[in-house]
Amino acid sequence: MDRIYLDHAATTPVRPEVFEAMLPYFTRFGYNASSTHAEGRAARAALDDARARVASLLGARPKEIVFTSSGSEGATLAIAGGAKAGSSRGRHLVSLRTEHHAVLHTLEALRGEGFEVSLLEVDGNGRIDPEQFRASLTARTILASVAYANNELGTIAPIPSLAGSARERGVLFHTDAVQAPLSLPLNCRTLGVDLLSLAAHKFYGPKGTGALFVREGTALQPTTYGGSQEDSKRAGTENIAGIVGLATALELASAERESTARRMAALRDELEAGFLRIRSTSVNGAGAPRLPNISSVSFVGVTSEALLMRLDLEGIAVSAGSACASGAIEPSHVIAALGLDEARRTSVVRFSLGRTTTQSEIARTVSIVERVVPELRSGFEAAATGNSSS
Repeated sequence: MDRIYLDHAATTPVRPEVFEAMLPYFTRFGYNASSTHAEGRAARAALDDARARVASLLGARPKEIVFTSSGSEGATLAIAGGAKAGSSRGRHLVSLRTEHHAVLHTLEALRGEGFEVSLLEVDGNGRIDPEQFRASLTARTILASVAYANNELGTIAPIPSLAGSARERGVLFHTDAVQAPLSLPLNCRTLGVDLLSLAAHKFYGPKGTGALFVREGTALQPTTYGGSQEDSKRAGTENIAGIVGLATALELASAERESTARRMAALRDELEAGFLRIRSTSVNGAGAPRLPNISSVSFVGVTSEALLMRLDLEGIAVSAGSACASGAIEPSHVIAALGLDEARRTSVVRFSLGRTTTQSEIARTVSIVERVVPELRSGFEAAATGNSSS
């Protein structure tokens, strides 16, 4: 029987339409866009066209789009580049404890360079209080970064409100929008952000390609050096094939956003309803606005690692929404920030749906989980009883 892939929040496969659009730029048009000969000019034309297409979809101007290698690079350039460029005005940075490691590790590196970093708490559903955020901005604050939607919980942040508070204080605002393109609006003007980072592989584009919106007039210190590509903000020969793929994938995602979101929400609700029939099961972040395709579930009485391994053997690919350390799965910083008890923290599995997920796959997943979880619980209980009697 075919395997079921429910780890779309980690990555998505390249759509056939995207692959077809990319192919010519690996071969007969695969040249350097900085060269002045005819071949280089053809590559430049493809680059300019892709930039204009992405800008249009983001409510931006072409010169406000910087192509990167990933969402992580985009976040690093936005945060480190923005902080260093604005360091003469202050050295205070604000973010959340639940941000992606690309954001948190960049902030930690900046802390080592003398910047002050405030990581705000979230509530039990992963939400940030807009008033708490506003109060955290001081005369020394120069940049804030809050994800549009959390990659583990799917919790959606009130970005227009947060960005508005930052703008009132003259604080640059970046949002990691990597999880957003399939289901959330991406107009940077409406969102009110100064910086917004994307990764093509999260919306059926190629890996190794990302985009960063940089509002006109926003100063960034480059984080890579060499040539003057990308308006001197990001050195390196542009990945034309990947950039064409990103533009094509974003166009497709934007055109299908509403219908895709509705269908995934219905399937996610069916999935969660099935899981909640299992005793001692709960959905993390269920009390907050969430993406329609991400479901973080705690199955108390089993461990994340054991359930992941068993589901993989049963033909279902999911994740713990956790980091692997020395071969062991540990509760992630996101789950830890929710203040859950140990039993819920250590039993989390993230199911993330995609545009190709079917109702039959959801039904099969529920059936397998309903069978597997009690079996694993029985095994753990038997082991615990054996240990206690020895």
